[in-house]
Amino acid sequence: MTANKKLLVLPGDGIGPEVMDEVERVVEWLDHKRRVTFSVERGLVGGSAYDADGTPLTDATMDKAQGADAVLLGAVGGPKWETLPFEHRPERGLLRLRKEMALFANLRPAQVFEPLVDASSLKPELVRGLDIMILRELTGGVYFGEPRGIETLPNGEKRGFNTQSYTTSEIERVARVGFELARKRSNKLCSVEKANVMESGVLWREVVQALGDKDYPDVQLSHMYADNCAMQLVRAPKQFDVIVTDNLFGDILSDCAAMLTGSLGMLPSASLGAADDSGRRKALYEPVHGSAPDIAGKGMANPLATLLSFAMMLRYSFDMDEDAKLIEQGVEKLLAQGVRTPDIRLEGTPTVTTQEMGRALIAELEKLARD
Repeated sequence: MTANKKLLVLPGDGIGPEVMDEVERVVEWLDHKRRVTFSVERGLVGGSAYDADGTPLTDATMDKAQGADAVLLGAVGGPKWETLPFEHRPERGLLRLRKEMALFANLRPAQVFEPLVDASSLKPELVRGLDIMILRELTGGVYFGEPRGIETLPNGEKRGFNTQSYTTSEIERVARVGFELARKRSNKLCSVEKANVMESGVLWREVVQALGDKDYPDVQLSHMYADNCAMQLVRAPKQFDVIVTDNLFGDILSDCAAMLTGSLGMLPSASLGAADDSGRRKALYEPVHGSAPDIAGKGMANPLATLLSFAMMLRYSFDMDEDAKLIEQGVEKLLAQGVRTPDIRLEGTPTVTTQEMGRALIAELEKLARD
C-alpha cells in the first residue's frame, strides 16, 4: 500500500454534505481498488460551524487544515446566516482558510465535455473542445489592500474606498505557477491586467514579462487588458490556454469562463500555497458552485464538480495523475450515456439523483479499472 494520505473534509452548508458523501464513496473505492489509503477526517465550516460553535471556523479545525495533506470543501453560506455580523458570516470561514494557509494561487479550469457542448450558451463550434485554465491570484489585490473602509466626508456624503496593491514578489510567485502550468499544457500563457489605466497593472505586466524573459523563454507569453479578455472569452475562447491574472479580474473572468461550460455544477477548483522544501503545497479544493440551499436535501444537487475537485486533488497534491484521469474519464462516459442531474438534463430525458450519480460513477470506475 502507498503512504497514508491525510485528508480533511469540510462539507459546509446547503448541498455541501450530500455532494461530499459521493466523494467519500469514491475515496472508499480507491482505498479498496487502487491500493492507496486515505485518512479522512470531517470538520465543520461556514454556517454549520457557527451553529455548533458560534464561529464559522474554529481554531481546532484551522489547526487540522494546516496539518492535512489537502482540504476538500463543499460549500458555505445561505440565507439563514445573512443577518449575522460580518465577522461571523459563513464566508469568513473560507476566507480564513485561504488566508492562514497562504493559498495564493487559485486554479479554475473551464472544460467543455463533448456531451455538454449544447448546454453552453455559446455556439457549439465556439466551445467544442474548450479546455482552459484561469489562474487567479487569491491573497492580494483590492480584496485585501489597505487602506479600505467607508468614511463620512465634511459635506455629509459617505465615501467607500478600497486599495488595489501588489508587490513584485506577490506577482512573481503567481506568475511562476502560471508559467509552470503552461509548460505542462500547450506552452502558452496570457497575462491579464489593466496596465492602460492602473499603476498596479503596469507593475504586473513588467514583472510577468521579466520573469518570462529570464526563466521561461520557451513559453509563449502574451498580455491582454482585462476588459478585452472578457470580450474574447465569449467571442473566441479557444484562443486561450492558461490565463494568469489578479484577484479582482480573476474573480470576474473565471465566472465568465465558467458559464461557457453550461453549468456551475460541473466546475472544480484548487487553491494552492507555496511549495515547501519537500515540494509539498498546502491546498484547498472546492467546487465553484455555491451552497444552493433551495435544493439542499432533495437529491437534486450535481456532485460532479466536487468529484472533479477531488480529481484535481489527486493530481496536484498527491501526484496521482492516473487516478485523476480515471475519474475524469468516468464522468465523461456518464455524460455521454445521458446520465444527468437536473442542472444538466437533456430535454425529454429522465434525471438522476445526487446519490444515483455517485453510484453510477462508481460502476463506471469499476468498468474502466478492468479495461
